[in-house]
Parts: sequence; structure tokens; C-alpha cells
Amino acid sequence: MSESVGKSLPHESAQLHVTGEARYTDDIPEPIGTLHAAIGISEKPHARIRSIDLEPVRQAPGVVAVVSAGDVPGHNDIGIRDDDPIFADGLVQYVGQSVFGVAATTIEAARRAAKLAQIDYEELEPVLDIDSALEKQSFVLPTVVVDRGNARKAIDAAEQRLRGRVRLGGQDQFYLEGHIAFALPREGGDMLVYSSTQHPGEVQLVVAHALAKEAKDVVVECRRMGGGFGGKETQPALFACIAALLATKTGRPVKLRPDRDHDMIITGKRHGYRIDYDVGFDDRGRIEGIEFTLASLCGMSADLSGPVNDRTVFHADNCYYLDNVSITSHRCKTNTVSNTAFRGFGGPQGMFAIEYVVDEIARHLDLDPLDVRKANFYGIGERDVTPYQMTVEDNILHELIPELEESSDYRERRREIDAFNADSEYLKRGIALTPVKFGISFTATHYNQAGALIHLYTDGTVLLNHGGTEMGQGLFTKVAQVVAEELGIDVERIRCTASDTSKVPNASATAASSGSDLNGMAAQAAARTLRERLTAFAAETHGVPPEAVSFAGGKVQVGDAELDFAELVKDAYMARIGLSATGFYRTPKIHYDRETMTGRPFYYFAYGAAASEVMIDLLTGEYRVLRVDILHDVGKSLNPAIDMGQVEGGFIQGMGWLTTEELWWNPAGELKTHAPSTYKIPVAGDLPDVFNVRLLPSGRNNEPTIHRSKAVGEPPLMLAISVFHAIKDAVSSAGDHRLSPRLDAPATPEEILDALEELRRRLADAGERSGSGAM
Repeated sequence: MSESVGKSLPHESAQLHVTGEARYTDDIPEPIGTLHAAIGISEKPHARIRSIDLEPVRQAPGVVAVVSAGDVPGHNDIGIRDDDPIFADGLVQYVGQSVFGVAATTIEAARRAAKLAQIDYEELEPVLDIDSALEKQSFVLPTVVVDRGNARKAIDAAEQRLRGRVRLGGQDQFYLEGHIAFALPREGGDMLVYSSTQHPGEVQLVVAHALAKEAKDVVVECRRMGGGFGGKETQPALFACIAALLATKTGRPVKLRPDRDHDMIITGKRHGYRIDYDVGFDDRGRIEGIEFTLASLCGMSADLSGPVNDRTVFHADNCYYLDNVSITSHRCKTNTVSNTAFRGFGGPQGMFAIEYVVDEIARHLDLDPLDVRKANFYGIGERDVTPYQMTVEDNILHELIPELEESSDYRERRREIDAFNADSEYLKRGIALTPVKFGISFTATHYNQAGALIHLYTDGTVLLNHGGTEMGQGLFTKVAQVVAEELGIDVERIRCTASDTSKVPNASATAASSGSDLNGMAAQAAARTLRERLTAFAAETHGVPPEAVSFAGGKVQVGDAELDFAELVKDAYMARIGLSATGFYRTPKIHYDRETMTGRPFYYFAYGAAASEVMIDLLTGEYRVLRVDILHDVGKSLNPAIDMGQVEGGFIQGMGWLTTEELWWNPAGELKTHAPSTYKIPVAGDLPDVFNVRLLPSGRNNEPTIHRSKAVGEPPLMLAISVFHAIKDAVSSAGDHRLSPRLDAPATPEEILDALEELRRRLADAGERSGSGAM
């Protein structure tokens, strides 16, 4: 019987969170002499800098130092491909690009001074959207094509055929704690950086390169973040570098915390896409051939656009077997901020694409979309190989979907909705049930590794450190539960310490939903090493075989004797037994050929499904989400309470992406939705009136992951695709489902009204051609 794992224990910082005692980077006490920094940014999307006068900045009240490209002693770049300078050097490529940094005695003085630079620009023609980038063949990376079978031949031979286009917007991560870096110079030119980052190891290396130092000279620490969602994977390096450069120049601690507006303007977001499709299918809706062209808005540099777009390609099948398929992936270079990681990492966009197509097929054939989805599901033992040649070995769709269909009363509610819509002139309801199959592992194989460090103290308490970072998702809690289980002690006896590059080196980013999979296994390995040492010592001391030693409930059973865990640890110390251990883990089985885009990039898949019901107002385009039923697979949960929170939160965040969160740039390339006044994330009032969330009771990972659990960070976000399609269903009902509406995402009220108007026009045209009435 498990004592810790599988229990709904509270988050390890829950009390600190609710009392306001949790210490984030901005809460760290500032040493005497601390300076505050701000960034001077470009006001043009694409221009050469003819001249720049920073003297007004230097002369501003309170200013102590100013740095720009010429002041960087090392490498003036944070980009993965050396295409993303810390400070623009002669060329600016988006509004908001960093041009210089300023340190002053107060944050207000620094921000005011940053506005005083006099910059003379020679403006160049910008590329601001996907259509323009495609027209100009402007790409940050080469186009990728994945083919299986003969899609063109299958499409041409199919009984039915559809072509179309849909646009899918990006999304700001909108973490509650914005970006922040606090750099403290130490003796000998070393640097300590407190950074709100999902990847301390990368920040360490980038800062070292900027300072012309080595990794050993820089320590990066992060105890917790107030949210990350992928936006703190590569993006923190800019703020850390500028803070460290100013700290080096002044010899004083420097804190850099942009305000929310600058944070949103400067940093990358989820990639927006233009999705074109050509699909052939039979009269049951089964896809026989499909061609996708997926073009993404990458921004001015590559950042993580390569692996993000690769994952889009890998998830353009979602739960469906595509025998003849061709996917073309364009990575468009634009004069906008470089887009980056966001929960799902490109997977949601690929799933959105295929779900849109399946829904269009169903409406074309006048079939229930759920039936068309079922007709295309991966099989078990047949029709089970993905377009990238990975066999789906853990398919549970045929168990999960019928269970949700029944528990949500999907069929009965659809009949009720049809009856309601027939009698309601201005309010229309819609419903959709959509599935999720999400691959778990970094597609960059070398990131699938983790380390951990455990200290046992003579009072029986444990200090735990690992390479993962805590951003509210409960990783530290889950890993502590794993260690408590191995040592047979209460989780209260364990303290997790800040992620720290001087304790666990070369750690991968906490991303790709792999935090518990990787760090849990590494910590388990370290704990087992210590348990084995203690077991051998106890067995030798008491003259019993090792199998007669067991750990549980804070006690150690040694044959017929029972010891307190702390007592055994103290005795082991006195016998000079090592009480510190490291652990390491690397994910098995995975391999991936980047050139052919084939292999096994994922260790396993996580599954889920959601049924959502909405109501829209035909006069205003406003809508309400009335009910949501979710059934999600987390394997054997490490902590059901935390996993439930991840499912609920991920769904709501996905709902925001597809409904309310609209990024809008004006013709001058300026992002105008850069604050909560104009950028609308979901709030408490947007929650569904009825919100039924369950974890799949029979869940168990086929692979030997940590206690047979499954990742839960990213997969639930895609459940919200059901909300978009419920809205589309409601819009369709306004025309008695005679034509499928043209609805782009996010489905804001304005977009819904546009879709309704476009539907009316097409119905009127169809009515004129047939001589019948229209909507």
C-alpha cells in the first residue's frame, strides 16, 4: 500500500502561496547598492540604425550605467542559431527589440531614462504576416515536408473531396509573475543570477558567453516561478544577460523587471498558423488522402520554431490514422517578436488542423462529427502507424471515448440542442466531443535526461534537489512524494531546494510535460542508492539478509527489530556510511531522424477527451460555455489533486487561446494587445456553468515511467478544441446546418459575427441559385 505516491497531498508551497509568504525573485531582499534596470527598445519593425545618441539617457536623473551592443565583452546573442542579438547592432527587426540597457537607482528612474534615447532610423520594408512571408518566401528555417503513401493520387480517386483554409491565432503566456532577473556580482568576476526561468542551465551558458566567462563562473538559481507555460524557456536569457552585463559594469547588484506592457511587447508567444488543406474521403467520412500546408508566424529569429513546427507536424494526425498524407511545414520569418514555446509546443496547432478538417467532412456529409472521428481513429493492431513511422502501442481511445460519450449524455443532449435551436430565434446552442493524443518526450532526444541530488541528515530529514523547476505545477511536490515512498518516510521530512546550476548541472528545461517523468526517475534513483546503502548497513549490523530489511511509516524493520528511520541514519553516519547520493535518468526507446522526420520521438502518448456545450447570441456574437465534461488519462496518478488542477487549468487556458485571447498588430508592426485591458485571458466568470472533470480510473502507463504515471502538463490544453467546435456547431445551426461556417480562431464575438454574416451570404447565394429561401 503506497504511503505517499498516489495521494492527494497539498502543493508543497500551498500555505506560502495563500499567505503571501512564497518568495519569488522580486521578493529576494536587495543588498545595499542594488540598481534597477530597464530596456530601451526599437520603435520600428524593420530598420537600419543610422545613429544612436545615448547621452540623454546617461544624463538622466539617477542613471548609473548604460550598455549597448559595443559594451558586450563576449557574445552579443541569445539565439539558438546566433540570430537573436542581446542588443540590436545596426539593424532592428521588430518593434520591441532590445537596443540598450540602463541601470539607475530606482526602477522609475531607469524606465524614464530608457525613453530618452535619440535614434535615427532608415526604415526598411517589413514583413508583418504569414501571407506576406509566403509571398516573399521569407523563412527563418527551411521548409519541411513529410510524406506517406501517395496523398495526391488518393485525393483524386476519393468519392468526396474538400479544400479549405483556416487561420489560427497565437497566444501570450500571460504568466502572473512577469520576467525578472537579479544579477549579483561575486568575487573573481563570478556572477550569481536569480532568474524566473524554466531552464536555468541555458541561462547560465548564455550569460557566461555574454560576459566572456565560462559556465563555472556563473550560477543561476530559481526557487519558483509564478507561471511559465513555455514563455520562460528561452526568453529569460535576454533579461538575465542585460542584468548581468550592467552588474559587471557597475560592480553592483542589478535587478531587471519589465512592466507587463514591455514584457508582452518584448517576448515571444505561441505561433499563429495559416492552415491549408485538401482532403479526399469516402461516404462514411473516412479519410483516404490529405494534404496539409502549415505556415507559422515565427518572427524575426528561429528561437524554438524548428522543434515547435516539427511537433505541429507530429500532431497533425491527432487520433486519426492517415494512410496517404503529405504535410508541408513553412517556418515564416516576419518582422515581429520571435515566437517561442507555449504549453503544447506546436502540438495544439497540429491537432486543431486535423480536427477542423474532420469537422468539415462531417458537415459536408451531414453526419455527426463524433461518428466521423470514430471512423478515423487509430486501430489496435492495425491502422496503427503514424505518418512519422511510430507505431501507436498504447491506444485507449476505444475505451475512453465511449465512456465519455455515455457519461456526458452526448447523444441525448445533441437531440435536445437540436430541438432548442429549432424554437430559438436569437440564441443557439452547440456541442462537440473531441479527443486528444499527445506525444510525451522532447523531440530533441538529448534533452530527455535528468539528474538529482539527495542529502540525508543525521536527524532523518532529507534535502532534495533536482534539475526541474517549479512554476506552480506541483513538480516539487510530486518528486518529494517519490522520494518519501522510496525511503518510507513522511513527505514532511523532505525539503525541496531551489533549482540551482551549482547543484545539478546541465539540466534540461522543465518543459515538454516531462518534468515528473525525468526528475521523478532521477530522484528515485538517488533515493534507492541511499536506501540500498542503509539496507546493507542494517543487514550487516543485525546479522540478517538484506531482504529482511524494509522501510515504511518512518520506521525500518530489520528482521525482528524495528528502528526509527532517523536512528538508522544516525547509526550509519557513525559507521561512516555515505549519506549523500546523486541519481540520473535517461528516457529509453526514443530515437528520431531529423532528416527524414521518422522514428520514435515519443516514449508514450497521453489521451483525453472533452465534450463541451455552448450558447451563442446571434445578435452580438457573445457566447457562454454551459457545460464541459472531461475524461483524461494520467496513467496511475502521482498526486490526483495536483493532476486535476492541471487538467482544469490547462483546459481553461486552451479555451482562452481559441476564444478570447487575440493578438493584434497594427500596420506599423506594433502589438496593441499588450496589457489585460486589451488582451483578454479567461477569468473566473468564464468557467463553464457545469464543469465535470474526471481522471480515467483505469489509467496505467504501458511504459515503466515513474510509478506508471503519465505527463499532465500540456495534454489537457488541447481538450479545449471541443469549445471551438461547439461554437462552430452553434453558428452552423443558425443556417440549419445546411452549410459549414467559416470560423477562424480565436472565436471572439467579432469573429462569430463575421462567420454568421459570411454564412448568411453563402446561404443567400445558394438560395438564389436554387430558388429557395435562405437564413
